[in-house]
Amino acid sequence: MSSPLLTAQQLVKSFGGLTAVSNVSVHFDQNELVGLIGPNGAGKTTLFNLLTGVTPVTSGAISLYTDNGVQTLNGKRPAEIAQAGLSRTFQNIRLFKELSVLDNVRIAMTNHYREGLLTSIFRTPKFYRTEAAMTAAAQKLLAIFDLTEVADQPAKNLPYGIQRRLEIVRALATKPKILFLDEPAAGMNPEETADLTRLIRQIQHDFHITIVLIEHDMSLVMNVVERLYVLEHGALLAEGTPTEIQQNPAVIKAYLGDEA
Repeated sequence: MSSPLLTAQQLVKSFGGLTAVSNVSVHFDQNELVGLIGPNGAGKTTLFNLLTGVTPVTSGAISLYTDNGVQTLNGKRPAEIAQAGLSRTFQNIRLFKELSVLDNVRIAMTNHYREGLLTSIFRTPKFYRTEAAMTAAAQKLLAIFDLTEVADQPAKNLPYGIQRRLEIVRALATKPKILFLDEPAAGMNPEETADLTRLIRQIQHDFHITIVLIEHDMSLVMNVVERLYVLEHGALLAEGTPTEIQQNPAVIKAYLGDEA
């Protein structure tokens, strides 16, 4: 049985009189691939935002299990949560469009390659060693994901599907324990979606990390995930394997419909 990695208990997020997430409890285990599905407005992205610190919780507890014990993530800033091992992509691609592919990945590595102020100002030998190490590590990642040939191109010049791939690679550059992917197939054609499906499988196989996926493309979700959570109106409707979810009458009524 897998060990728990992240748990969220009774999460609530209210915006004024609107409750976007209502008493949701979820858990993500070591090296598993979990899907999060539900109709538009179900609270999926809000839940991602709570787990990654983009939005503060109204109530509830988020706990990360580490070798040094349990770490509470409530109240931590997104940068601190990323440092703890949670990384994510967004529905809308958020690359540094004017920077090169290589520099987009290098920037994501700064949490793990720290330089002191004086080292940076005076460009000491340590500065150049750190810069060289970051470049080498970024180039290695680009090679793994077939991006070496475009390493020097501005991110804005890449086709849409490759920009999505770069965003995922940049998230991996933070060395996450958990990778949250928010609708990575949005806007993709069938060929790009097939490439993405292979990429997600490759990431889990090669990096041995937990992946949590929000996605409306049911063929992608059902082909890659091991377990699913279903949200409706901000509340947890169901949890189970893809087969169990496809056969769940409440889910069929709320979301899957004829696709189940």
